[in-house]
Amino acid sequence: MCGAERCRWKDVHRAEAYPREFRDDVVRVTRNREPGVHLKQIAADFGISESCLNGWLKSADVEDGAKPGATAEQNAENCELRKRVRLLEQENEVLRRAAAYLSQANLPKMMYPLVRELAAKDAPLRVPVTVTCRVLKIARQPYYRWLELPVTDADYEEAYRAHALFLAHQEDPGFGYRLLADEAAREHGEQMADRTAWRICADNGWWCAFGKPRRRNGKRPGPAVHDDLVERIVTADAPNRLWLTDISEHWTREGKLYICAVKDVYSNRIVGYSIDSRMKSRLAVTAVNNAVAMRHAAGDTVAGCIVHSDRGSQFVSRKLRRALATHGLVGSMGRVAAAGDNAAMESFFSLLQNNVLDRQTWATREDLRIAMVTWIERTYHRRRRQARLGRLTPIEFETIMTTPAAQAA
Repeated sequence: MCGAERCRWKDVHRAEAYPREFRDDVVRVTRNREPGVHLKQIAADFGISESCLNGWLKSADVEDGAKPGATAEQNAENCELRKRVRLLEQENEVLRRAAAYLSQANLPKMMYPLVRELAAKDAPLRVPVTVTCRVLKIARQPYYRWLELPVTDADYEEAYRAHALFLAHQEDPGFGYRLLADEAAREHGEQMADRTAWRICADNGWWCAFGKPRRRNGKRPGPAVHDDLVERIVTADAPNRLWLTDISEHWTREGKLYICAVKDVYSNRIVGYSIDSRMKSRLAVTAVNNAVAMRHAAGDTVAGCIVHSDRGSQFVSRKLRRALATHGLVGSMGRVAAAGDNAAMESFFSLLQNNVLDRQTWATREDLRIAMVTWIERTYHRRRRQARLGRLTPIEFETIMTTPAAQAA
């Protein structure tokens, strides 16, 4: 492979590493560029090569139907069809093997051995446990318990204690958990601590009939899903040590537009963002995924990085927690109604508000999106010098400060 071919190969694979939303934003800015602005300048503004930008434009033309070729939607549809064919083959294999298995009268009636046999690594057509259990209409959890976790002595002891407490509660529903524990020990010989009795009664809903009613008015916020690992000490001695994230909104004539941004405290660079017309958990998940993809595209690792946010519903969602765990990130949350816990991120949105959002009345969400993306990538990252960074831009600061460290390593 010659040098030119090697460079083109690297450009293609590097382009695929960027998030899809970032690529779409670059294409939008390129198509809406002013007369006289060259592709080379736009590529430099966004930190990509000109050949990479040309490839994105060609792909966008194929997607829009301007050029022949298979679109991403068609490729996704073909991939989905192959998955469905594979699933149908697996389901047919399950039904065929189940019919042969049940036709032998000398075998036990348990279906779990068949599930294990179909999921074995050396099976001709390996069928996942999920597919087999769904076709045979059996639960997976009992199968896994049968496969790996036998009933322990602790489980037997717990069942006997629960049975004793249940009988005592039936005899007198007015007893609290302490009296129930005394009755279980005296009448049925099941000794246990008061705390154990409370846990068993709470799990089964065996409350005193004269106790206080348990109401939930929904006004008090739930507990944070992450501890506050920052505690307003917003500093970092290296990239990808501490990220801040938050969500901002702005009105257009078409409705609201939301942006979730992720900022690296080390250089104040916006390492990832997501823009959408709805403020759901996927907005925060996409922003984090884009940040990870951008850092991976630059050859960096993000495992162990702290992601600090407020306690909004988007950041306490299970989807975001799964995304953080998938990438090896560590969650952190501030207190309720404490804006200072995430003031460093609020300062960025203040700049965005003053420099973009409040400059004019925006007619469409598309116009506002292009303006925000252009300001972040062209002005904030590459032209706006910051005093905390030694009068350097975020891109310049990362380039200057991380290169010597990489060479020393």
